[in-house]
Amino acid sequence: MSNAPLDGWDASTRIGVVVPHADVGPEAELQAMAPSSVSIHGSRIHFAAMRAGGEMDEKIPHDPVRAFVEPPFLDQAVELVAASPLHALALAFTSSSYVLKAKGEEELFERLAPVTRGLPITGTTVAARAAFRALGAHKIAIVNPPWFDDVLSQQGADYFGEFGFDVVHHGPCGLPSNQKAITPTNLSAWIRTTVAAHQPDAVLVAGNGIRAVGTIKPLEEELGFHVVTANQVIMWHALHLADAAHIAAGITDYGHLFSTKP
Repeated sequence: MSNAPLDGWDASTRIGVVVPHADVGPEAELQAMAPSSVSIHGSRIHFAAMRAGGEMDEKIPHDPVRAFVEPPFLDQAVELVAASPLHALALAFTSSSYVLKAKGEEELFERLAPVTRGLPITGTTVAARAAFRALGAHKIAIVNPPWFDDVLSQQGADYFGEFGFDVVHHGPCGLPSNQKAITPTNLSAWIRTTVAAHQPDAVLVAGNGIRAVGTIKPLEEELGFHVVTANQVIMWHALHLADAAHIAAGITDYGHLFSTKP
C-alpha cells in the first residue's frame, strides 16, 4: 500500500473557511498554497452582491457587504463548518471588516466565539495586521479589487489607520471589474506601475475574490518590498493558530510571510 495514491484523509491540519456563495477564489488559492498535509473545507453563505456564475455589478453595493456578517446566517455557517474535525477557521472576506471598523470587527469575533467549538478563528484583516507586524511593515499600500468603490477603499485605509499603520496608497485597482479578467500578469503590472513608486514596506492585495497569490513571489523578488494578499494571510495565520508553524515555514513559493511567525 506504500504506493497508494493520496486521498486527503491523512491531512494533519484541516482549515475551515467561510466564503460568499458564488466565489471560488478563496478555496482555489488556499488549496494551491496548501501542501498535501493541509486540507481546506469551505462553508458558504449567500452574498447578495454576487449572482450565479460569480457575476457582480461593476461596483458592489454596500448594504450586502454589511448584511453578510449580520446574524444569523454567518453564525450558522461558522457553526456548521466548525462541527467538522478541523484545527482552525477563517473568514474569507475583506470588505465587511472595512465597513465594521475596528470595534465592530472585534464585536463580530466575540459574537462568533460561542459557535466555533473552541477552534481558533481568523479573518482577512485580522490576519493582515498580524502579517504586517510580523514583517515589520509600517508603511503599507492597499490594492483593492476593482469592484470596491472609492468609499469602500477609504474605509479600508481608515481601518488600518486605526491600528497605527501609515497607508501611503490605497484604491481600487484599474483592472476590469470581473473576477475572470484578472490575471497575475495584469495585476502585477498594476502594482508595478501604480503602487511601487509609493515605496511601501508592504502592499496588501485585499479582497479574497481577486486572483492574487501568483503575483507574490515574483513581485517581492523584483520590487524589494513585501507582498501579502487576502488569502495568503489567512492561510499563514490559520496555520499558526492551528499549531502548524512547521507547515507554514515549509511553504516557499508564496512570499516572505511564510518564513515569519505572528
